[in-house]
Amino acid sequence: MTGTVHSHVRGNGHRQRRLTEPRWLRWTLIAVAIGFLALFLFLPLVTVFVEALASGFSAYVDAIRQPDALAALRLTLLAAAIAVPANLVFGVCAGWAIAKFDFPGKNLLVTLIDLPFAVSPVISGMVFVLLFGRQGFLGPWMADHDMKIVFAVPGIVLATIFVSFPFVAREIIPVMEAAGSQEEEAARVLGAGGLQTFFRVTLPNIKWGLLYGVILCNARAMGEFGAVSVVSGKIRGLTNTLPLHVEILYNEYMYQAAFAVASLLAFLALITLVVKTVVERRLAPEAAEAAAPAAASIQ
Repeated sequence: MTGTVHSHVRGNGHRQRRLTEPRWLRWTLIAVAIGFLALFLFLPLVTVFVEALASGFSAYVDAIRQPDALAALRLTLLAAAIAVPANLVFGVCAGWAIAKFDFPGKNLLVTLIDLPFAVSPVISGMVFVLLFGRQGFLGPWMADHDMKIVFAVPGIVLATIFVSFPFVAREIIPVMEAAGSQEEEAARVLGAGGLQTFFRVTLPNIKWGLLYGVILCNARAMGEFGAVSVVSGKIRGLTNTLPLHVEILYNEYMYQAAFAVASLLAFLALITLVVKTVVERRLAPEAAEAAAPAAASIQ
């Protein structure tokens, strides 16, 4: 009996050594990953802040406090503040429908959710121009009713919603599918209503995945350039978001001001990264708990 146990332990140890990569390969992969991040992430990020502060802190503050820069910041935050809740509602509804029900066109709906990943943002902006522009399909009717979408704030909001709507849905669909519908069915058997079941059963199961999707959606909304550039008209102080304002300053050879405004975007991205890291740490224990029964069943 003891010999069998020792042979089993030796067999597991030999298999573990056999499946472990050589040390040189591990360090090579780590070095490549760190070098890639240093070249394409850390170096550009440090360059942005160095160039933004090249003329001194007072010049940096003056560039940020310019009326056009503050207007661009307000519009960026406004577009994100509208797009993220809208995509949150859509993501929850789409995720619940796809994960919990079978219906005709389900696969088509999943494909359509991924559409902004495949379509260039510039093309999506052009679609809005063709629909709502003065010479577009709905343009004459909207002009008669004094409604303006393109080259105005509504067009920027619509373009932002379009490019960022897959993120919430794509994060919660796998979570809902993994959770199954047994708990919701048990809640309904016990007499819980639809809203009560959602807030007390469904939402706690998907809360971290939902928050993760909201973070990614917000990051995409604040950093969008292509679609917003097409529909905005780039009117200073009115339809310029932060990315568009950076481009205008850079094209006018106002490099220090451009990097100062770009540092605002970088700062917002860093905040998003910190929140994302915190959420991932909270997700890790729950993912391990969910994976434990599956691992036990395999063994």
